[in-house]
Parts: sequence; structure tokens; C-alpha cells
Amino acid sequence: MNDSKLILLRQDRHILSLLLNEGRLTEVNAYQPAACAPAAPDADTCILGSIYVGKINHVVKNINAAFVDLTQSRRAFLPLDGRAEPRLLNRPYDGRLLAGDEILVQVEKEAVKTKDPVVTPELSFSGRYAVLIPSEAPGRLVFSGKLDTAVKKRLRDFLPADELTEVLKNASLIIRTNAGELTEKEPLVSDIQKLSALACQLLSVADKRTCYSCLYRPASPYLMEIRDTHTDQFDAIITDDRQLYEETADFLKTQYPEELSRLQFYEDPRVSLSNLYGLSAKLKEATETRVWLKSGGYLVIEPTEALTVIDVNSGKYSGKKGIRDTFRMINREAALEIARQLRLRNLSGIILVDFINMEEADDRQELLEFLSAQLKRDPVKTALIDMTPLGLVEITRKKIRRPLKEQLEQ
Repeated sequence: MNDSKLILLRQDRHILSLLLNEGRLTEVNAYQPAACAPAAPDADTCILGSIYVGKINHVVKNINAAFVDLTQSRRAFLPLDGRAEPRLLNRPYDGRLLAGDEILVQVEKEAVKTKDPVVTPELSFSGRYAVLIPSEAPGRLVFSGKLDTAVKKRLRDFLPADELTEVLKNASLIIRTNAGELTEKEPLVSDIQKLSALACQLLSVADKRTCYSCLYRPASPYLMEIRDTHTDQFDAIITDDRQLYEETADFLKTQYPEELSRLQFYEDPRVSLSNLYGLSAKLKEATETRVWLKSGGYLVIEPTEALTVIDVNSGKYSGKKGIRDTFRMINREAALEIARQLRLRNLSGIILVDFINMEEADDRQELLEFLSAQLKRDPVKTALIDMTPLGLVEITRKKIRRPLKEQLEQ
């Protein structure tokens, strides 16, 4: 395992979760303290994974969507993509959604800038190793595409046939990438049992709850990061905040007691935890437009409302290589850094990269294959689409949370 740490800080207006790998920031998320409080969420803390009894405000047929009031002051966007049949609580569903209908929805994307949060009628319950989806068309068992065939077979053998059949009567299951680390069946089976019990309990009381009720709210977002992060990505969880330490300790004791030994409380009056790892400077770098490469080249990263543009420049490089080898080297270094920056800054949607122009088709193909391999390491679904005739590389990355800069500004 590399020297990797997950650091939890309370700083200014945020709770910060920072993943460090060999001293470099890999991923950062900033949460408002209200979103991490154990109390019921208010109108301004609509967090990912929360399940509400919402009310249809109005249906917009020409964009095949509806707007749903989650509370009296919080509205959400509901795509009517047919992915799941809506669960109406005020009447049987007859193929239509009408203004005033009470509907069970789950937040799947945060609000971004002027856009409302996005909700879905397809409920899902996530654990570390599995995702359970209660469904009108149950019975699917799906494995993460990042798991190879041998691992999938081993995990399939872990699941008791009778118990699996019972769960799949009312739900579908996705086995997550994290399950690939398991050598025993108990953690996976236990995860699925807990998720099944939670789903059954929630759905049994949904029709008894009033409109605008929040039926389910995941644990604090930074605790969900601990759950979702592959255990080989960090060897220690460090915080200097007593409340965060106690909340994390309680979470690990009840959910993952085998990992409690990783948790450390930092106490040193001479040097703060932030200063020890130079986190303020690293955070500042993670929001700057220009990113320097070791070769002397640099990236210019410009997010806009519609897409993100990244320009690769040779900068201060003055080596002795020929032009072709120089451009190949800088572009390869840039590709590695771009994959890191997308995750670090949480850039998503459409991303266009303007690499230094390379004349040889073989060089361009080699670069695309290298970049694609780096993007596949991202826990968030990221895909390299192609290189346009103008030499721009097209990338898409799934939108889930706000970009880092917006998180820090909220």
C-alpha cells in the first residue's frame, strides 16, 4: 500500500475530507456542517441519497420531466425517462403524473449553480459491497464492470442460493467494485442483509408518512466517503477535531469494526494537522487555473457553464529531445495529470482537452490509449469518447456532486 491518508478537518465554514496519496491530494470534498448534522435535514441541506415524500409541482411534457417539491421551499428536477415506475402514495399509478401527486423520490445529483437537485423514482440503498434496488421488475444480479471474471465467479459463489433468491424476489442487486477485495463471504452477505432490511422497513411505512417527509437520510457525507472508498486507498484516517473523531469512531465500531485501528486523533499544539501536510497551499493549487507539470509544461483548466476546457502547453520545457519526442513526453505527462485533476477538482459533464499537436497518427493513438487507461481508475464513471478532426479530445464524467471550487464557495 502507498503512503495514503484520509484526513478530516473542520475549517472555516466546511468539514473537509481530503484523500492524500504520497503527499499529493487525490480527492477533496467540502461539506457544510448542517449536511453532516444528525438532525432531520432542512430546506438547504438536501443531500445525496436522501429519500423524500415529494409533491409534483408541475409536469413539463416537452422536455419529458417534472418538478417536484421536496419541502415547501426546496424544489427538484425529475426526468421522466422511464427508468423506473413512479411510486405514488395518493393514488394508483396509471401511466400519468399529475400536479399534486405525492411521489417517493431519491436525490441522485446535487444542485449545481442555478440548477435544482435531480431526483429519481428508482430508489437504491448502498452499502460498501452492494447496492440494493427495490423494483417492480426484480431479479437482476449485476457485477461492477471493473471486476474481472474470476472475481465475479468467486463473489457469486459467496451468495447463498436460497437467501439470494429471496432478496431478488423484490429487488435487484449490484455487486460493487469494493467487493473484489473480499476473501470471505460474511461481509458481503451481511451487507446485503442490512440493505434488504432497511429497504423493507422504509417501504412499509412510506404510505403512512405525510408529504414533504424525509424518509431516509444517509449518514454524514464524510462517513459515506469512508464507506465507499476502497480500503486499499488509505492506511489511516486522521483528524484533529474531537467531534469528528468521535462520530467516525462510532460509525466504524458499528459498521466496520475491523477498521477502527486505522482511526487516529492528531494532537500537537506546535503544528496543526493542516500545516503538517501543507493542506492550505494544496487546496489553493486545486482551484487555480494553471497547473504546472514537472517537465515545465502546464495545463490551463477553464470550467464554463456548458463544459470544461483544458489546454496543454509546452511552457518552460527546454530539453534536448527532438520535437516529436518532446511533444509525446509532455502530452503523456499532461494526460496523467489531467486524470488526477478531474477527480481532485470533481470536474464533470463534457470536458475538451487540447493537447500539443502531434503529426503522427501512431502517437495520437498511443496518447488516447494511455489517457483512457488513467481515466478508468476514477471511481466516478469517466469515459474518453474520441479525438475530433481538430485534435480536441472529448471526455465525459458523470455529474454527482458540485465541482470542488463551488463546494468551497458555498
